[in-house]
Amino acid sequence: MKDRILLHGLRFFGRHGISAAERELGQVFKVDLKVTTSALGTAAANDALEETLDYVRLYELVRDVIQGPPRNLVETVAYDIIQRVFNTHASIEEVSCAVYKPAVSIPGKVDGSCIGVQLVRKRQTEKKASRQ
Repeated sequence: MKDRILLHGLRFFGRHGISAAERELGQVFKVDLKVTTSALGTAAANDALEETLDYVRLYELVRDVIQGPPRNLVETVAYDIIQRVFNTHASIEEVSCAVYKPAVSIPGKVDGSCIGVQLVRKRQTEKKASRQ
């Protein structure tokens, strides 16, 4: 069974993008985060906060990346968030991060005025990593 912590619809102002206007003006980015972990079952059974992942810390990680130094690509923003999440707790098995960019510089209308990317990464064990 896979247990997950979900953070949906997080919104932060950032200056990510390739164009000078995106960097200068910035915009609000939306992020959805899904963290698969083995820690939730024990925490739920024991009703113990110290045995689970701290979703406030996850929120802060997302905020720090979005509000931090500009990246050219939303793909890089999602990748950086995932790497930081993996560094928070050894029980994290998989992270899914979707980053949405509401103001897009493409001709025509985009339904909902939003584009985005979603990256999904599984934790690599040392054994797997050494084969690559």
